[in-house]
Amino acid sequence: MHVSRQDISMWFEVLTFIFGISFGYFHHGREDYTGLLRNGALTGAVLGILFVLLSLSLVPGGLSLDAGFLGVFGVFLVIILFVIIFIVGAFIGDRLERVKKK
Repeated sequence: MHVSRQDISMWFEVLTFIFGISFGYFHHGREDYTGLLRNGALTGAVLGILFVLLSLSLVPGGLSLDAGFLGVFGVFLVIILFVIIFIVGAFIGDRLERVKKK
């Protein structure tokens, strides 16, 4: 069985989404969406930078979200996509927490 670079790097996006869900689920306090968005964006940016650097070094040219043809701007675009994935996961996790409390 052959595992492609795209299959390996896709796990970074899945991990970002799972971290986002857990961040939203375990985020304490009242339902403060602006705080969740701000903290989620900061955490997502850190995870995005970390995962982009890891995927570029571990699997060169193997990001499943590929914007490499744009150069440095493409790397920033991919980081922004990681932030969006994280924030969507955070809001889903927050919704799951609210449903569980009821």
